[in-house]
Amino acid sequence: MVTGDLRNQVDRLWDAFWSGGISNPLEVIEQITYLLFLRRLDELQTLEEQKAQTLKMPIDRRIFPEGADAKGRPYADFRWSRFKDFEARELYDLVGEHIFPFLRNLGGDSSTYAQHMKDARFTIQTPALLVKAVDLIAALPLEGRDTKGDLYEYMLSKIATAGQNGQFRTPRPIIELMVELTQPTPKDVVCDPACGTAGFLVAVGESLRRHHPNLLHHKASREHFHSGLFHGFDFDSTMLRIGSMNMLLHGIEQPNIVYRDSLAQDHAGEVEKYTLVLANPPFAGSLDYENTAKDLQAVVKTKKTELLFLALFLRLLKPGGRAAVIVPDGVLFGSSNAHKTLRRLLVEDQKLDAIVSLPGGVFRPYAGVSTAILLFTKTNSGGTDFVWFYDVQADGLSLDDKRQPLLPEEKLGVAPAEPLTAEEHAKNNLPDVLARWANCDTTERERPRTSQSFCVPRAEIAEKKYDLSLNRYKEVVHEEVSYEPPQKILADLKALEAEILQGLEELEGMLR
Repeated sequence: MVTGDLRNQVDRLWDAFWSGGISNPLEVIEQITYLLFLRRLDELQTLEEQKAQTLKMPIDRRIFPEGADAKGRPYADFRWSRFKDFEARELYDLVGEHIFPFLRNLGGDSSTYAQHMKDARFTIQTPALLVKAVDLIAALPLEGRDTKGDLYEYMLSKIATAGQNGQFRTPRPIIELMVELTQPTPKDVVCDPACGTAGFLVAVGESLRRHHPNLLHHKASREHFHSGLFHGFDFDSTMLRIGSMNMLLHGIEQPNIVYRDSLAQDHAGEVEKYTLVLANPPFAGSLDYENTAKDLQAVVKTKKTELLFLALFLRLLKPGGRAAVIVPDGVLFGSSNAHKTLRRLLVEDQKLDAIVSLPGGVFRPYAGVSTAILLFTKTNSGGTDFVWFYDVQADGLSLDDKRQPLLPEEKLGVAPAEPLTAEEHAKNNLPDVLARWANCDTTERERPRTSQSFCVPRAEIAEKKYDLSLNRYKEVVHEEVSYEPPQKILADLKALEAEILQGLEELEGMLR
């Protein structure tokens, strides 16, 4: 949790960039990320040196070579612990003319992040701003994994502009809900084909550490966790760098986050490789139709990215693999052939597990579109029996552009510290979603359609042309109103008429 003091430190860092002439939030995050990476590289080499000294052996992995670069500057000066105390002009020249060229050639390093540095750009405009940024970052407590991760998440929350391709940040409570609904295991192979800042992958890592505390005690599971479990694709280089740093600061050393247009023809090798897909794909992104993968067009002939991504998820999943993905409501009831074909395929050929309808303001201020979480399992042989529906009315935050917390922090999210009261539930439905989901095959099937959650049999969905919108099946409670018998109503009216006439007569008498 980011405390008030840490929050103020990050705010001061952010304000320094704004007052220094960098106002694009993504650019601010990117420049901060480079500096955080330099600090991290120095920490890694320091650990290697301590290890070599303890074991009386040569350094196994040297990040900063001995000697000097082509311009004669010693590589030792490239280390954070050394340059952070340099004078402003010397520091500025060192970073711009020596360190950034060094970072761009760091691709030979085994880390995923280093491979995304080849087009790194240094855009800090003044020595004064660089010194201030280095001083503020040096003061951040980045020793613990939780603190590092929370600090970076808080920085990411400051990105207040949507991307060019339909990108917008998924709220953390919704990410955590989707992760807990799918219950990742240490043996899973997880993919987010539109990973952005890697929020879903980070949440999977945190969930695994929480539910499997011995996960990193065994060599095989530790190696799988750090280098085989997490996979993310994006075609925005800035997002790849930010996402990789997010993973690194959350203690995941080698996530497979790569540059790829997930809908393009060159994804052919990514068939049936993953056991879990979590994603919030672009809804209205620009689409190179000619370069769109032919195998996806074979499943669903369309230009709509949200439908093509659903077809992609089915391609990526191994049989038995599961998915929790966000879709716009139009996917659930759209009347085009492509919409109907894809919904029929999910219901009849795969196992559609649940539709969790989200309130319209969840993605404000980026977009006001109504959305839902789609949960399904790839079987290639059907299996849909009942589909579970839940109508989320509140996620703990206001549904306006400000998205302010409606409850104290310990009452937010999917796992509050103590059970919520009925009044608190009205402001945060997420714990109830998880509680009811656990019973979706038992008591949930008995709930009436007037309830916040209920189940619908496959046959009824087929009768309704595979319409998956919650309102198609939900029943509204009509409040019963009792009426007096007509004879009594007439008698009462007659008595009232008599009273009025009597009153008029008395009034006339007074006026005479």
